Amino acid sequence: MEVNKNSTFYTFTFSIIMVVIVGASLAYTSLSLKPLQKANAADKQMVDVLGAIQVKSSRSNAKADFQKYVVERISIDYNGNKVNSKTGDVVASDATDPFNIDVKKDYRANKPAKGDISWGNANELEFPLYICEKESDTLFVIPVVGSGLWGPIWGYVALNSDNQTIYGVKFDHKTETPGLGAEIKEDFFSVKFDGKTLSEAAPYFSVLKGGSNTDEHSVDGITGGTITSKGVEEMMNRTLDIYKKFFESEA
Repeated sequence: MEVNKNSTFYTFTFSIIMVVIVGASLAYTSLSLKPLQKANAADKQMVDVLGAIQVKSSRSNAKADFQKYVVERISIDYNGNKVNSKTGDVVASDATDPFNIDVKKDYRANKPAKGDISWGNANELEFPLYICEKESDTLFVIPVVGSGLWGPIWGYVALNSDNQTIYGVKFDHKTETPGLGAEIKEDFFSVKFDGKTLSEAAPYFSVLKGGSNTDEHSVDGITGGTITSKGVEEMMNRTLDIYKKFFESEA
């Protein structure tokens, strides 16, 4: 029987078949690429952690460099108590590995009220901490995440073994304004933090308006990027409030 290709039934049936085929193809492609996407994200995360301790790495040698400098990965709870500890290779499927804690996702789900540095609604979360060895020095790398002017900002803060002196930082963003807030990811901004110290009590650190006078507990922010700069300050103080509890318990 000859099929009437001009009929509504034929058009409707053909459309359904094409939707199913295209949908299945897209789903297969997405599933096939997922392991590669996860691997790329893990490599980028390793590069950023290493960047905070001022080790320049790339995705091609991130795993080797990470193994060389990061001697332990631990997770702590909201009260600063150690929960898990891992060494050796990072296993993407290991939910207990602190490396696999998605701090950005946790922040989105437990975003604190403006001005609140207590993470008061995040007491069920775990927070990762990277213990590194570089040139016989012990360094602690803390992930931080927050909000800029247009979207999420994040980064890593490395502290010396005294838990007070900033060894280095590495910040990044998603949608901040080029030439303004987006400058938080540039070296000229991050080097300002080197050698600065944290205050004994909150707020532990300040990012001041561009052109301001600074002291040992503050840096000059991005000129024209005040909101993003204040976002960096907020995420540092809110997160450090938790890690301070851990350092005090370990003292």
